[in-house]
Amino acid sequence: MKMNKAILFDLDGTLLPMDTEKFAETYVKSLAKSMATYIHPDVFVKSLWAGTNAMIENKNPRKKNEDVFIDTFIPAAGVEKETVWPALNAYYEEEFPKLSYLTKPDRSARDLVLEAKNQGYKIAVATNPLFPKRAIEHRMAWAGIDDIPFDFITYYENSYFTKPHVEYYQDVSSSLNLAPVECIMAGNDAQEDLAASTAGMKTFFVTGHEIDRGEGGYYADDRGTLRELYEKLRDKEGIFSDC
Repeated sequence: MKMNKAILFDLDGTLLPMDTEKFAETYVKSLAKSMATYIHPDVFVKSLWAGTNAMIENKNPRKKNEDVFIDTFIPAAGVEKETVWPALNAYYEEEFPKLSYLTKPDRSARDLVLEAKNQGYKIAVATNPLFPKRAIEHRMAWAGIDDIPFDFITYYENSYFTKPHVEYYQDVSSSLNLAPVECIMAGNDAQEDLAASTAGMKTFFVTGHEIDRGEGGYYADDRGTLRELYEKLRDKEGIFSDC
């Protein structure tokens, strides 16, 4: 019986190669422009970051990230939710998909996820749940994995915590009906993704679009490119040798 029963995959910079900083900058400008009819762009950006930071800092297990964001963003922006939310939803349907040019889809992502599923692992998209479901669904489509039946996907409507908090990883493993020690986390962020080790998960540091702020000192059990991650899983090598 294998000890590891699930693989959690980060999305941005991992299953979907991209320059995360450039993507975030372009996304925020695009969103602020689309909302300019309702909120001055400068006010919007400040309010957006205030809401985002509130989600990152939240540790209330009874308050989902979406509600945390709304409760901070709306008063900061000085608007009514009923006024701006339809426009926000429209943005994610109509404008957000245009940002796909900022990503570099890699066939290895699909090969990797399908291999994990074929080997009997539970699979999850464990992206930092700071975005609404539609934004994550679009990015999964860009990565060519949107048709794969994942066991769990984190987004701000269904999550109570964010990376790098240990509670985030505990919550994801619980949603899979597993203990953290039965899960492997694969991601490109040395702080946000490798923090899964604090919950007891093994970690795989995905290189190529890695982010390392030089903080935390988290340990990676294994590392390599997205393709190398797929090959190690396929051949049951490295972190997968005792699975």
